[in-house]
Amino acid sequence: QLHTVVSGGGLVQPGGSLRLSCASVGFDLDFRAVGWFRQAPGKKREGVACLSSDDNLMLYADSVKGRFTVSRGSAKNTALLQMDSLKPEDTAVYYCASGVVCGLNAEYDWWGQGTQVTVSP
Repeated sequence: QLHTVVSGGGLVQPGGSLRLSCASVGFDLDFRAVGWFRQAPGKKREGVACLSSDDNLMLYADSVKGRFTVSRGSAKNTALLQMDSLKPEDTAVYYCASGVVCGLNAEYDWWGQGTQVTVSP
């Protein structure tokens, strides 16, 4: 089954950093758009960042702009979300998805289980 696998979540103090990694299973993530999403308890899922298939376009939600960075990983078919200056309101389950178009509200083809990120003193 085609899906993504996210790793790297955990507990971090406010102001700290985490790096999430996304890997594809059953398909090539390279040369496809990558979207990063999160969902906090009681809230709708929101797009936080995406990277276009040619790596020329990166989009960020206003809430994370200047703090989060999306990129391709050094390993084949991986992508990264570097999260710096984390805030308690960044606490959520984070997901990555693969699609054709980079957009925070775009449709994505393949998803996977997310990883919990908790920002707390």
